[in-house]
Formats: sequence, structure tokens, C-alpha cells
Amino acid sequence: MDATVRPDFAKGGGLITAVAVDADNGEVLMVAGMNEAAYDATLETGIVHYWSRSRGKLWRKGESSGNEQTLVELRFDCDGDAIVVRVHQQGPACHEGYRSCFHRTLAADGSLAVDAERLRTPDEMYGNQG
Repeated sequence: MDATVRPDFAKGGGLITAVAVDADNGEVLMVAGMNEAAYDATLETGIVHYWSRSRGKLWRKGESSGNEQTLVELRFDCDGDAIVVRVHQQGPACHEGYRSCFHRTLAADGSLAVDAERLRTPDEMYGNQG
């Protein structure tokens, strides 16, 4: 895919916010940063790439877990500095093994309650990397 329109990476110091949602049902799966290299790799391969701030490197979603995101559509916000990435998600999107990273709900007492089923454990996805 050759895109002439590009997000405004300069506003965020080289990163934009990328919100990954399930293309079929709209469920929010995860939020991550994307730099120009990740954006370009996503368009070139059709597999979603992000910039890992914690690791300081480009990463293809699913490269170590197998839980890839196939690009369906990109939607730009009105300022051009954030995107919604509509995807087909293979396996869990969350590194903790849940379908969505947003698997906890704030309860009335101020605690967090897990409101989703864990699909796989981190060990099942990544092996023992410690």
C-alpha cells in the first residue's frame, strides 16, 4: 500500500498513538506507539508494527508470541497525530494472554476486577525467557 498521506509524527516527538481495534466488532485490543518506521513497515507488509518505548526498538506484533495483527484499515484523527488501526487479531493481543489489554474494570470499591478469560499464559506465548 502506497500512502501519500502520513500522520504528523513531529507533534509527539516522532511517535503517534496507535489504538488497535478488532475490525469485526470494534473491541479495543491495545494502545501502543508507532514511529515512521513502524508505520511504513505496517503498510509494506500488512502486518502491524509498533515502536517499543521500553525496548527502544521496532517490533512486529506477534514476532515472539505468534499473535499477529493483520491490517484491515487505518483511520486518522482530526489532528493527524493518532490513528485507529483496525485489525484481524490472531490469538491474544495482550502480553498477559488476554484477548484485549483492557481486561480489567474499576470496581466501586476502587479495586480492579478481571472481566475476561485468559486465553494463553505468558509462558505459553513466550516460553521461559527469564
